[in-house]
Amino acid sequence: MNIGDIGHTPGVLRLLKAHFPEAELRLWAGDTRNGVKEMLQARFPRVPIAQDAADIQRAIQECDFLLHGSGPSLVAARHVKLWRNKTNKPYGVFGITLPQIDDAVRDHLTNAAFVFFRDSVSLEFARHEGVRCPIMEFGPDGAFAVDVRNDQAAKAFLAASGIEQGKFLCCIPRYRYTPYWRIKDAPFDRKKHNRNEEMKEHDHAPLRAAIAAVVRQTDMKVLLCPEDKTQMAIGKEMLLDKLPDDVKRRVVWRDRYWLTDEAVSTYVRSAGLFGLEMHSPIMCIGNGVPAIVGRFAEQTSKGIMWRDIGLDEWLFDMDQPGQIERLVPTVLSLVTDPDAARAKAAKARQKVGRLQEGMVRRLRSVLA
Repeated sequence: MNIGDIGHTPGVLRLLKAHFPEAELRLWAGDTRNGVKEMLQARFPRVPIAQDAADIQRAIQECDFLLHGSGPSLVAARHVKLWRNKTNKPYGVFGITLPQIDDAVRDHLTNAAFVFFRDSVSLEFARHEGVRCPIMEFGPDGAFAVDVRNDQAAKAFLAASGIEQGKFLCCIPRYRYTPYWRIKDAPFDRKKHNRNEEMKEHDHAPLRAAIAAVVRQTDMKVLLCPEDKTQMAIGKEMLLDKLPDDVKRRVVWRDRYWLTDEAVSTYVRSAGLFGLEMHSPIMCIGNGVPAIVGRFAEQTSKGIMWRDIGLDEWLFDMDQPGQIERLVPTVLSLVTDPDAARAKAAKARQKVGRLQEGMVRRLRSVLA
């Protein structure tokens, strides 16, 4: 349902393949429906996916180490608990945010071989809350390393949409709270729904202004695209349908969801990305594409990673009017000074690459 959540997995697998090629990997996967399994197998054909109880039990018995991948928290805490209950073997954590903590999570993190946090706020929070793991450091989100591609689908979509390579920016809308009740079996949350309705004009008006500036002041088009399955609808409602006719003519609305590989293959053909999401920008920077992040109070501290990797000028707090005022000229700069934008993205990518290589070195040292 979310190409960013999907992206954590192929990103970490790529890091391990690149920097620890002799390691035998088993993927303890969650939900791989709707084409995700096939996408992973196409990119990592020699990595078996353990999903049923027998596969998982065999992996626990045979593997030397459990590596928890990136996420908005210690999302697989129950898997870590099972590993600890059944083995005395080490485990570690790559690139998570820590928005809150309980005694069980504190214990899991303290007893890990290492814990890397994907933003500096989470790292400081863990220290303050008494996590005493011997190695706790900033370590970028695994999705920066994503390289899955579906070039054929991306080329076909762009051609059908009348979009030329390098002649468009991507824009991603979002609600304050993802309305999961619209896309899966989740209870309706009236409080979150009301907050979404209250803030959707406030949050999307600056994006519309940026879209209009790009269309009217440059020769670029704008592609409205989703990171999760709820965003096609809000993109149409709050962006496309509210644009002036002269702007709308050069704006393309993607009306269907896609998987991570097609999205990445589209992003790398763009001049850059802006919007209210986190992981599409992450995957852009990981592939050298300029990307601007808008965030707000309802999100976790993950957006602070943009400052941590040197992209603070491309991070916008949508709750701060002074920052919103900078959004339009900053988006325009991706087009008017593309060399500088690409150089800025490349510098951040290099920093992330060095840090992530160091994360894998830590893993290797535990298993040496």
